[in-house]
Amino acid sequence: METIFQRIAEELDVRQVQVAAAVELLDGGATVPFIARYRKEVTGGLSDTDLRTLEERLRYLRELEERRDTILNSIKEQDKLTPELEQSIKQADTKTRLEDLYLPYKPKRRTKAQIAREAGLEPLADLLFNQPETSPEQAAESYINADQGVADVKAALDGAKFILMERFSENAELLGKLREFLWEEGDLSSTVVAGKETEGAKFQDYFAHREPIKKVPSHRALAIFRGRNEGILQAVIAVGEELERGASHPCEHMVAEFWGVSDKQRPADKWLQEVVRWTWRVKLLSQLESELLTRLREASEEDAIAVFAHNLKDLLLAAPAGQRSTIGLDPGLRTGVKVAVVDNTGKLVEHTTIFPHAPQNDWDRSVAILAALCQKHDVELISIGNGTASRETDKLAGELIKKYPSLKVTKIMVSEAGASVYSASELAAKEFPELDVSFRGAVSIARRLQDPLAELVKIEPKSIGVGQYQHDVSQTRLARSLDAVVEDCVNAVGVDVNTASSQLLQRISGLNQTIASNIVSFRNEFGVFKNRKDLKKVPRLGEKTFEQAAGFLRIMNGDNPLDASSVHPEAYPVVKSIAEINQRDIRNIIGDNAFLKTLDPARFTDEHFGIPTVTDIIKELEKPGRDPRPEFKTATFKEGVETLADLKPNMTLEGVVTNVTNFGAFVDIGVHQDGLVHISALSDTFVKDPRDVVKAGDIVKVKVLEVDIPRKRIGLTMRMADTAEDFKAQKDQPRAERKATGSNKKGRTASASSKPAGGTFADLFANAKSLKKK
Repeated sequence: METIFQRIAEELDVRQVQVAAAVELLDGGATVPFIARYRKEVTGGLSDTDLRTLEERLRYLRELEERRDTILNSIKEQDKLTPELEQSIKQADTKTRLEDLYLPYKPKRRTKAQIAREAGLEPLADLLFNQPETSPEQAAESYINADQGVADVKAALDGAKFILMERFSENAELLGKLREFLWEEGDLSSTVVAGKETEGAKFQDYFAHREPIKKVPSHRALAIFRGRNEGILQAVIAVGEELERGASHPCEHMVAEFWGVSDKQRPADKWLQEVVRWTWRVKLLSQLESELLTRLREASEEDAIAVFAHNLKDLLLAAPAGQRSTIGLDPGLRTGVKVAVVDNTGKLVEHTTIFPHAPQNDWDRSVAILAALCQKHDVELISIGNGTASRETDKLAGELIKKYPSLKVTKIMVSEAGASVYSASELAAKEFPELDVSFRGAVSIARRLQDPLAELVKIEPKSIGVGQYQHDVSQTRLARSLDAVVEDCVNAVGVDVNTASSQLLQRISGLNQTIASNIVSFRNEFGVFKNRKDLKKVPRLGEKTFEQAAGFLRIMNGDNPLDASSVHPEAYPVVKSIAEINQRDIRNIIGDNAFLKTLDPARFTDEHFGIPTVTDIIKELEKPGRDPRPEFKTATFKEGVETLADLKPNMTLEGVVTNVTNFGAFVDIGVHQDGLVHISALSDTFVKDPRDVVKAGDIVKVKVLEVDIPRKRIGLTMRMADTAEDFKAQKDQPRAERKATGSNKKGRTASASSKPAGGTFADLFANAKSLKKK
């Protein structure tokens, strides 16, 4: 039997010894970031992506093994485990295959087939199945037994039918063939529930929809499942044209062929064919349809979770503005704009409320207040939340900058997704017990501009708002995936242990909430940490935890310059060796790129540290504590474009990518409604995955193709040669004609991933608005 390690090694295309080493480390409590960064020699250089995949597969395969043992023990207890069955069970490579094999032996409620067996009807079923030349009615007469509940010939034949139906429907080989046939040849067909047309208007694209089930994109599948859950849609698996013509299902023929049932004009043939028909329609159809819809849903969920994870990573690793005094503005109309001023460390120093908008319209005084705050606290940045009244507030900040150029402040619009969740959280209440909830949001808006990662870790990842149908997927799997992303991002950047919050610290490899809180408490009581060794004085931070966490915790301006780098304390001897051999002081070689580039990593290896680790150390010495995040840039929204009504076809704008899905990207262009750039309009070349072109947080140039004010939809393109006129012409083209031609105006052939832009926006916008809210 193939071992778990062998199977994972084949799937990852790595050596089995690498998998074994990684599993040993994971089982020993090591985290993925630690293994990927500091145990490259042990795992043969497995990346964090490889390790995350390995971790997920290991969990699945161990659950599979546990279930396999349970099934084997159950069948053994029934004294029905044959050598052949045992071998099949041991070779089963999926949970589905395992359950198929177990089905005939799985303890179940008393079935009609079981009742028929108890009535002594199994010999009759065997006779008619093995000898179809036997007359069913004549054979059944000898099985009439009123005491056993078999009152007449019909009752006897019904009992025999139930026995064969159960036998026909519980064969693992047949189930596997039927399942794969339906997956390969079946269509997902959705229709509207009668009378639900108006109520379910947002699902109208799926009122009469049909496409191959194996090709349904995740966003369409999840939309259909949502419509079904809300009672708007019905979803079935159809094969060929059998729904239209009412013919027998192809799978009935497969069942008959598998069991050797055919009409040779023998007395029992028609009865056996009826058994096959009942087997398919009563026992198998709903079961397999449910299984395959579940398979589609799970695959779609996996895809949606991956989309969320990618977007979250991009958002967390967005460029930080850095340690610069910042004003956070949480826009509002009637309730005013909440203002929070934070210093360069993120500490709240002042807050107030201004009322520049209707109904108060206290514009000039609001500008004056902001100017005074900027001057008083040496403010460099104004961070504006992108919610209600954001463009009006952006205009206010613009006038401030224009009226007081000597202040030299810069305004930036930021996503306020999750700010309200943070504001009302227990964490925010502890951090600002005397502060009103609305002001806490303004603080968060300011801080997320200074350092998005440090601020966003305080918010539950699901609340950050960059997911695709996130409430329709497994919340356990989603949380596990997003937590892994946050952990990887925080450790990729590293944290300053003397300034980091406990929420940020607890995401560091090896640390948990308790130890993170202990670090902060220790820091508050005894002052800043001078070196990494002092961390061992923190309660509950033992040697194992220190090993996992130390390399990701930075101590700036401490006793040892290496403590400010990602060089692990266990590898300090390597740096010492480099310095001694070259007769240099450690402080002098740090940052001396010309010198470091002359070093041969192989010269400094030993039994503990190989070339990969020494290479990483030298690279880190070139620029210690380097931040992997990009350089901070801002988008400039066009003046005078503040609402949907201000948008005009062919208008060129600058915007920020807020969400990337499998079918395109949503872009904030400053009008309170993100526009959609469909995958086919992202580039002049074919795009398989939108993330190959854009990511959340990117600043992009777009052109307006369509504005639908009543439905709040904006069609955008990143292909500057596209025009709104061509887009409209394509959209107005009959859909059947578009499908027939299968190409756009540039002659590119449309495919599942690259359809004519005009024909896809209408389909996708139906779900775009609800998707953005998820």
